[in-house]
Amino acid sequence: MSVVVTPQMIKELRDRTGVGMGKCKEALEEAKGDMDLAIANLRKSGMATAVKKEGRVTNEGVIAFADTPKAIGVVEVNAETDFVVKNDRFQEFAKNIAEEVATTQPATIEAFLAQKYSKDSSLTVDQYRATIVQTIGENIQIKRLRAVPKTSDKSIGVYSHLGGKVLTLVEFTGATGEESLAKDIAMHVAAASPEFVSPEQVPSAVIEQEREIAKEQIKGKPENIVEKIVDGKINAYYDQVCLIRQKYIRNDAQTIADLVNHRSKETGKSLKLTSFLRWSVGQS
Repeated sequence: MSVVVTPQMIKELRDRTGVGMGKCKEALEEAKGDMDLAIANLRKSGMATAVKKEGRVTNEGVIAFADTPKAIGVVEVNAETDFVVKNDRFQEFAKNIAEEVATTQPATIEAFLAQKYSKDSSLTVDQYRATIVQTIGENIQIKRLRAVPKTSDKSIGVYSHLGGKVLTLVEFTGATGEESLAKDIAMHVAAASPEFVSPEQVPSAVIEQEREIAKEQIKGKPENIVEKIVDGKINAYYDQVCLIRQKYIRNDAQTIADLVNHRSKETGKSLKLTSFLRWSVGQS
């Protein structure tokens, strides 16, 4: 059964790879509409190098956060139009939901929607959402949430970009009081879009796929140098997608690892960058 390649699919592949529309159409037809396979084939051919992880933005909305003494709450709230997203009532709702997430630290979005709303115990969180829908007149959904607990040896930095369209968070262990550094690196995450903290976090299946792509790119090279070239390409891949290996956007003479190590020596604290998140509105 043939798959119809739509203009929307071609545009998404073009946006993600930077390859021309015609070649994107050919790649999608060859891959029978499989976006990931089309990307892999374009990379093997050498036409696509940097590939954006995110696909098309499918919703309007905002990513809000709340900072409380015990945790930081992060939530994405979607609406149908950007006009509503800018509405004060919508913004207040997103802020209240982020505070609720930080305060109650729910395990799942389903449990969160079913729990009592702390500012009005006659309503569940989902019923509170329904009252906002009635007031504003658009469908409003809580898409995802995250509660990041605080501990005595942790520093967390949060950066909100483009009016809440993108939100990043970075966590350190080893000390409190390093929120400023964590926020600086969160700003870097917003710009550089890493996928992993370090090479150790890259799944083996991803590494194998990258090695296969690299070998396809250097077909015909002498066998005795193939592995060395592939290893070099894997190292370059780590530099691109692993946060601690990326060049710091404010000083490209430093990697993020260099920046953290310098601060550790400066303060005498054993700082370790343990995790980050980078959310954008509509991200799948």
